[in-house]
Amino acid sequence: MNKNQCRTMLCSSSTNGTVLFNVQCQFDNFNEAGNTTTIDNLRLLKLTKTTSFLLISFCVLFFLTIYATANDKPGSYEEIYPEIGYKTVEDALGEFEQHFKQKLKLPLRIPPKSFSHHFGRFSDLDDSFEVKFINEKLSEGHYTINVRPIKNKILERKKYAVKTFELKNGIVATYMTVLGFNVLVFEWDDWQYMLNIVKRVSDKVTPETLLDIANPIDY
Repeated sequence: MNKNQCRTMLCSSSTNGTVLFNVQCQFDNFNEAGNTTTIDNLRLLKLTKTTSFLLISFCVLFFLTIYATANDKPGSYEEIYPEIGYKTVEDALGEFEQHFKQKLKLPLRIPPKSFSHHFGRFSDLDDSFEVKFINEKLSEGHYTINVRPIKNKILERKKYAVKTFELKNGIVATYMTVLGFNVLVFEWDDWQYMLNIVKRVSDKVTPETLLDIANPIDY
């Protein structure tokens, strides 16, 4: 399977902006001639192992969400999300902090949209922590916070960057558009933060909105 086939398969299977961004950046690191080196193959193998669980989870979630919406079952999200590893934000955050023996600060604000549920998940596959805000009545506009150690950070690609901002603490944040998602990326303490939301709601959740969410994190 060549890299274009792989990209098509992954893009059509996943609904999470950070996973797609990670996969896209990995493919962008392949040599310009389109051939892969031994290092490239090892990276691809590692990528496959670390993202397979996530991709399968998102596919399962996608079909279960459609089913739950079609049948209008109250409380269905409380059943669906735990089946693919999500739990309360407090419990997932506790697992993350216990794993690293370090406290994690999360943004205190959320986008000005209505959310009916929020869940958290810690993945020891890539040492990442995720908080997902969803609205059971709306299929678009879900908002996600992803945090990972800087040593495992997802490298930013200049071609996706739209604009840079300076946070109140002097840290530079990069606003990017990647595969249908708007993403604000910045680093604080030992972590890389990624605030992402689907591009379709850009009129309501602007780059300045995400910047306002990121700014109070230094508390």
